[in-house]
Amino acid sequence: MPVPNRLRDLIRNIRSCKTAADERSIIQKECADIRNGFREEDSQFRCRNVAKVLYIYMLGYPSHFGQLEALKLIVSSKFTDKRIGYLGAMLLLDEHREVHLLMTNSLKNDMENSSQYVQSLALCTLGNVCSTEMARDLAPDVEKLMKNANAYVKKKAILCACRIVRKVPEMMENFIPLAKPLLADKNHGVMLATVSLITEMCRKNPSMCTSFKKLVSTLVRILKNLIMAGYSPEHDVNGISDPFLQVHIIQLMKILGQNDGDSSEAMNDILAQVATNTETSKNVGNAILYETVLTIMDIKSESGLRVLAVNILGRFLLNTDKNIRYVALNSLLKTVHTDMNAVQRHRTTVLDCLKDPDPSILRRAMELCFALINSTNIRGTVRELISFLSRCPVEFKSDCSSGIFLAAEKFSPNTRWHIDTMLKVLTTAGNYVRDDAVPNLIHLLSATDKMHSYASQKLYMALIEGSDFSQQPLIQVASWCLGEYGDELISGPPDGELITVKEDEVLVLLDRILKSSVTNSVTKAYAINAVMKLSVRFPSQRVKAQNIIRLHSVSHNMEIQQRAVEYTALFIKHDVLRSGVLENMPQFEKPSREENGENSEDDDAKPPESEVVIPNSVGQTGSPTQPQSNVDVLMDLVDLGSYATSTYHENNRPITVPGDLDNLLDLGVLSNSDSGSQFPPAPQNINGVPSQHTDSQAGSLQDPAEFSAFDKSGLKISFFFERDPSSNILNILLSARNTTDTSFTDFVFQAAVPKSFELQMLPPSGSVLAANSSNSVNQKIKITNPNHVQPRIRMRITYNCREENIVEMGEFNRFPLYTWQ
Repeated sequence: MPVPNRLRDLIRNIRSCKTAADERSIIQKECADIRNGFREEDSQFRCRNVAKVLYIYMLGYPSHFGQLEALKLIVSSKFTDKRIGYLGAMLLLDEHREVHLLMTNSLKNDMENSSQYVQSLALCTLGNVCSTEMARDLAPDVEKLMKNANAYVKKKAILCACRIVRKVPEMMENFIPLAKPLLADKNHGVMLATVSLITEMCRKNPSMCTSFKKLVSTLVRILKNLIMAGYSPEHDVNGISDPFLQVHIIQLMKILGQNDGDSSEAMNDILAQVATNTETSKNVGNAILYETVLTIMDIKSESGLRVLAVNILGRFLLNTDKNIRYVALNSLLKTVHTDMNAVQRHRTTVLDCLKDPDPSILRRAMELCFALINSTNIRGTVRELISFLSRCPVEFKSDCSSGIFLAAEKFSPNTRWHIDTMLKVLTTAGNYVRDDAVPNLIHLLSATDKMHSYASQKLYMALIEGSDFSQQPLIQVASWCLGEYGDELISGPPDGELITVKEDEVLVLLDRILKSSVTNSVTKAYAINAVMKLSVRFPSQRVKAQNIIRLHSVSHNMEIQQRAVEYTALFIKHDVLRSGVLENMPQFEKPSREENGENSEDDDAKPPESEVVIPNSVGQTGSPTQPQSNVDVLMDLVDLGSYATSTYHENNRPITVPGDLDNLLDLGVLSNSDSGSQFPPAPQNINGVPSQHTDSQAGSLQDPAEFSAFDKSGLKISFFFERDPSSNILNILLSARNTTDTSFTDFVFQAAVPKSFELQMLPPSGSVLAANSSNSVNQKIKITNPNHVQPRIRMRITYNCREENIVEMGEFNRFPLYTWQ
């Protein structure tokens, strides 16, 4: 048999490859030679071959064929073979491969070996690949080695115990009595491993903290000795004595001092000494200070000590190292809610961080600036944030603008400043503002009567200055404001830099918006509405407004065309009603905002006729949610909102949904791809219904036909119709099946119908769709159709598949004639 290549020769050959193909060729040839050697049981060169397999593994190539050969090397009497064998076991095996159990006996024998190096090999391997079974079998041997006099073996055994505690937490009782004597060991490696073991036990079982709180004084003494100790070359790192042990002790103090006044008091002095005496010119000292700050903030420390910790983070902000600045901002962000005043002292430094080019620092600095805003500093901080908004990367503009809107709403000193700020953000952020910015500003303008003229002037000037019409949210707000308060824009006296505006100039501006190629359909809808309303606000411009609207009755955009045609009909056929239909809108009821920044709906502000509840699946408990508006329900059905908490009435009675959604359903929110294209043609002549489709809860149908309402991703929903000839009620039995090999859970079917109908949904038969159509979920739906027109149902379907929430939407309008005529 030829002598195999040495590892260094393999490395040299691979490094000399000029292409990936050359490298793969060498690896394939070498793997073939290694397999031949393994097949021929070549024990002489097994160690060399396993070493080459490990190198191939590190390059990312398959190397599973070397697992058993590594186990064979472990039982060898030669130390070099055993070392490569254990290294191979650590790299090629893990606890999920049953083959690793084959080396349990070898580990046990080697831990009893007289050589400390053989013992350490076994302990290292056990600490890396220990499984639950191995932990139970070898825990007594590890416990025995923890009492060994040799510190080299002892520290490795303690680290092995950490792994055992992590895999089998109930076995930590065996190691608790050994913690205190090991913590008193003079060897720093043993102390460090012991602190790690105690920390692991406290994290796995918080009740263990009570047992270890008596060691707080010992930890304080060790930490004090490290600080006060002189130069020791064995443990010195950049002038600091054993920073690794210091950091682990401080981390353990944080765990033991949480919610414990006595333990925290015992730590206060030593933490103050660490905070004041640690050198900050080196990164080692900064690491210790950072852990000290985290501990001070988590325990019941004194107020002065907490101020000292915040000041340390403030010094970190001045550091040129970006990592240190980032962790400082991150820590201050966690601290700001508990020590606002202490963090406020560093607000100027935080604002300076907004000029940093690093995106991670920018993100944390921006979030911290918003957290520091209050009624005192709102003006200055928002001014800096708007300046940041003008120069920040595009991925920050949306979050920054939303944060400014929320801060201005909560802390604005007056309404005029609030309006100016929101307009400034709209002009600065442009199209990057979120969708809620437009309705929020419209709410604000509607609620402030004295600001209508001022806001109209400012918005008109903003449109004149930005003549390219590229900022859609700004144009939408301006169009709405000009349509509502155009008369106040004309009659309002000039104020400072504001200008005098003529009626025809406003219509010309809106006409330019409608004709612009850069404005989207939503913006054009705002603009054409404004033109229509100005036909009432400006009586002398009635003809001009009508001509502008008539021009768009042939628009390629169906939404704009429909509005233009209907508005033209209002001019011609119902001109008497025009002034009443287009009168000023009443003030919007603005939702109140709680202290935590979340919106809470004012129930008294909503008229009863707008209340509607979409039923959810049976099985969800709790009281019924607050009524939702019809607009909210429609937005929910088209996935523009989520109401996962909506439930049935607590008595499980069916809930009637008033059908006043026809005008909303006609808005065309659902794209063409959402209706029709995803549904297969409905079979018209399928006789009979499978037995699983009948349900005592959903009722029975007599000889119905099946119509496919939804078929996508393995979910099939069918409708079975039954019409009561003596009434206007159409009964629909919904039957849902799952044809995939994975179960669907939390299945919910929601629906909305136009205004002329009334929808009633009975509780479904369940919320789980088993795999392979082994069951079905049935639900009875009743539609009252007094006008005998073709019904439409807009659907929203949600379910969980493989822990992923799936949301599907669609519309069904293929009702057969006998169901509605």
